[in-house]
Amino acid sequence: MTQTAVPFLFMRGGTSRGPYLRRSDLPDDLTELANVLVAMVGSGHPLNIDGIGGGNAVTTKVAMLSRSDDDWADVDYFFAQVSVEDGKVDFKPTCGNILSGVGPAAIEMGLVAADADETSVNIHAVNTGARVVAMVQTPGGAVSYAGNAAIDGVPGTAAPVSLQFMDTIGGATGAFLPTGNLIDTFDGVDVTCMDVAMPMAIARAESFGLTGYESAEALNDNKDFFAKMEAVRIQAGEAMGIENVATSVTPKFGLLAPAKDGGTIATRYFMPWKTHPTMAVTGAQCLASCVLTPGTVADGMAARSNDRPATITLEHASGQIDVLVDYELTAEGIDLRSAGLVRTARLLARGDVMIPTAVW
Repeated sequence: MTQTAVPFLFMRGGTSRGPYLRRSDLPDDLTELANVLVAMVGSGHPLNIDGIGGGNAVTTKVAMLSRSDDDWADVDYFFAQVSVEDGKVDFKPTCGNILSGVGPAAIEMGLVAADADETSVNIHAVNTGARVVAMVQTPGGAVSYAGNAAIDGVPGTAAPVSLQFMDTIGGATGAFLPTGNLIDTFDGVDVTCMDVAMPMAIARAESFGLTGYESAEALNDNKDFFAKMEAVRIQAGEAMGIENVATSVTPKFGLLAPAKDGGTIATRYFMPWKTHPTMAVTGAQCLASCVLTPGTVADGMAARSNDRPATITLEHASGQIDVLVDYELTAEGIDLRSAGLVRTARLLARGDVMIPTAVW
């Protein structure tokens, strides 16, 4: 036998996709695990031609599931971001879009028993410590993927997966404002450094000579912008206490501009070395929190809602995403109780993914 077979589900979760695996079917050692995931995805080639990745950071993501020992959670969700071309794996962040498929995958794997109509799955996001409740449509005790829910960035409609995020503040850095400031300045650019679901450096598009309405393709072609943004991101990440920022996907980067198409605010999100074609679920929570917090770079760009909870509609490169935020204003910023979003997921394939025995 020249290859090792690993059972997997191949799923779209939100606007991302990738393999969903049992953690117990993979190496315990993280270095060995990284080598396995690089081989699985085919990292090291722009098309991931020797693996099951799709040549884009939203298609080189991996979810690893196990029954949880946590008294609250049903499932532990361990996430890995595999690079497209560099042969690297980052275990620091989590991914909310891939999380959209965790509930359905857990039921498909037999980790959670389905109820008759709708099944609640309590998920512990291992990477950040967040707790998430996923509501999955299970008529007749089986996952249904057909429905009328539509999300921008995915064609057609599917069954809704409702997500309620809790315990998302400071998951990576230990603080809502990791630098202690509402605004820091790096290379002359004002930045809000915030850690809600995902540590982010957030700036105004105009600070980079941009409108904030550019397409993902136009931004990706703007090498001068990416060079300037990366320099700011590295300084912001170091100020946030994040190690090895230059080789890590955290902090992510976000740009803000006044709304153009009826939303609350216009946004662009970076992964960070490519423009996200839509919006990350985790990044959406952080950007919405930035909008709701007085004194950040978002000040003056959007009308701040007095509703509790508040719906923040983020315009992104492919449409819009709504974030329902339950919060209270505090002296430190906001006390985020929970953030709710609706996504969709679909099982695309199931079987074994093959790993060369030279790797594992």
